[in-house]
Amino acid sequence: MIICDTHADTLFQMVCEPEAALDVTLERLQAGGVSLQVLAMFVGMDNEPDKIRRRFEAMLLAYKGLLAQGWQQAMDPGEAREGVVKTLLSVEGCEIFEPGLEVIAEYREKGVRMAAPTWNYENALGVPASVNADQGLKPYGLAAVKEMQRLQIAVDVSHLNIAGFYDILNKTNAPPLASHSCCRKLRDHPRNLTDGQLKDLFAAGGFVGLNFYPSFLVEAGQPCGIDDLINHIDHMHQLGGQGMVGFGSDFDGISTKPQGLENPADFPALIKGLRERGYQENEVESIAGKALLDYYRRLA
Repeated sequence: MIICDTHADTLFQMVCEPEAALDVTLERLQAGGVSLQVLAMFVGMDNEPDKIRRRFEAMLLAYKGLLAQGWQQAMDPGEAREGVVKTLLSVEGCEIFEPGLEVIAEYREKGVRMAAPTWNYENALGVPASVNADQGLKPYGLAAVKEMQRLQIAVDVSHLNIAGFYDILNKTNAPPLASHSCCRKLRDHPRNLTDGQLKDLFAAGGFVGLNFYPSFLVEAGQPCGIDDLINHIDHMHQLGGQGMVGFGSDFDGISTKPQGLENPADFPALIKGLRERGYQENEVESIAGKALLDYYRRLA
């Protein structure tokens, strides 16, 4: 079985919090049977251009260090194979693309195949869900999204606001994905997607990777386990998401995790939970990884 995870903040942790223990290690990925781990280059909380540039350079250098230690890079998700751990680069917060559209191609050459226009701060591309819901993509943001799509870089709407989300669906040429998001119906949080967004995303052929952060899965203060994450998968399937839902853990970017799902070595427990919930084997394989690979085939 191919298991894919569409979001982890490991590179940022390595660069900005080098003393912190990592959730994602090669040994844990191997133990969990992960075939494709997406590693996000996160813009961070300081949006000064020079600092962002240096931070991205440092994350790329850290990634080269991982490759020198035996990690493997995939330039395309279709390279995922059972029994082999490969990694794919993404960008979380496209401030790094603000100098010009040509920078997008430079990062595509480095292997970036997924990019979120915003994190939690407004930038030259658009406005995040944490700021407001109704200010759409800016002109440069629309141009940048179309350039990403031309280069087959998936546009990640996990932090984008509702107006920007619909600008991508209605004004551009390819369905986006949400690399680490959950259902607002089950947990009312601005980072989660509404039923309307989910229905429209699935109708367009998009993809959602489920975030494992308990604050996005259950009400504050409530216990959270694997069943709570599967509840969000169930709900997305009810909205038309069969074959378009997977995992987007946010490991190394979240302070707490569901009980029994502490790091990538625990993916077998999540797979077991899906089977116990009644998912058929073809459905389990889709959620585990095939849905993501199918999504990228739709972008080709």
